[in-house]
Amino acid sequence: MTLDVPNLKDFDARLREEAHEDLADIQATAPAKRTQIIAIYGKGGIGKSFTLANLSHMMAEQGKRVLLIGCDPKSDTTSLLFGGKACPTIIETSTKKKLAGEEVKIGDVCFKRGGVFAMELGGPEVGRGCGGRGIIHGFELLEKLGFHDWDFDYVLLDFLGDVVCGGFGLPIARDMAQKVILVASNDLQSLYVANNVCSAVEYFRKLGGNVGVAGLVVNKDDGSGEAQAFARAVDVPVLAAIPQDDDLRKKSANYQIVGSSASRWGDLFAGLAEAVAGAPPVRPAPLDQDGLLGLFDNDETGGNVVLEPATDADMRGTYGLPKPSLEVIYDEA
Repeated sequence: MTLDVPNLKDFDARLREEAHEDLADIQATAPAKRTQIIAIYGKGGIGKSFTLANLSHMMAEQGKRVLLIGCDPKSDTTSLLFGGKACPTIIETSTKKKLAGEEVKIGDVCFKRGGVFAMELGGPEVGRGCGGRGIIHGFELLEKLGFHDWDFDYVLLDFLGDVVCGGFGLPIARDMAQKVILVASNDLQSLYVANNVCSAVEYFRKLGGNVGVAGLVVNKDDGSGEAQAFARAVDVPVLAAIPQDDDLRKKSANYQIVGSSASRWGDLFAGLAEAVAGAPPVRPAPLDQDGLLGLFDNDETGGNVVLEPATDADMRGTYGLPKPSLEVIYDEA
């Protein structure tokens, strides 16, 4: 990807240049012809990696140059694309190379299959560092590898949405992407995460940011409609609804790509690819907690529960029994 101003000193400024056009206030029919950097957010386990692996494969099959970057410390974004094989992460490889006095090369961390180029940022070992800081460090390493000189039509970033650490909000906070795509299902927890991401987008918009939400992908759609109702409520489009289907579940579990014209699911992912490419970023209208609960039947969520204030006596329990007073009370003269 070639920038108009290739020699900016500040890393953040370079990233902002990639996404400086404020499309979220202008309902363009399609983004300009340039690299689209798209951040995908969703609850852990909701199917972001499944969606992205197949989406990126379909985009490449359609003749697009696609770079898929996993930004989840679990480093599972590329596992389906590479048949379950673990991809060496940028952070782990950088650490090893540094200890050996060597420089990291593209071939050490970037691999390709089916026309898709893919890499994992990685993260620290459990209890040994901040995952968000690892994300920031990973992007600094990408800069050193020449990120802004690469030529891609799409760069897809896979972020864990249910972690509120600032590092995972980097694309939104620093305008590193033009738009955000949400992945959710018809359950309260995944929609809660999607709503949180919408809140983050709106928060940084008020601070002068430019990132908008392009839409929602409904994964494991059982037809109950809560995710579609959420999309209408926050005013973002549904880009695709991937059904809850046993064939998809088995193929995903066996690391099989279905985002291909050779698959029975090819048309679904071809439509998703077109929707992702053309959807303009918009400003969402995030819900409050009651609004989110209102998307579901009260009998399912407990939305009809009334908050009952506690009393001081409640808090003291058995310690709240009356105790003999040592106060001396004198009769009036």
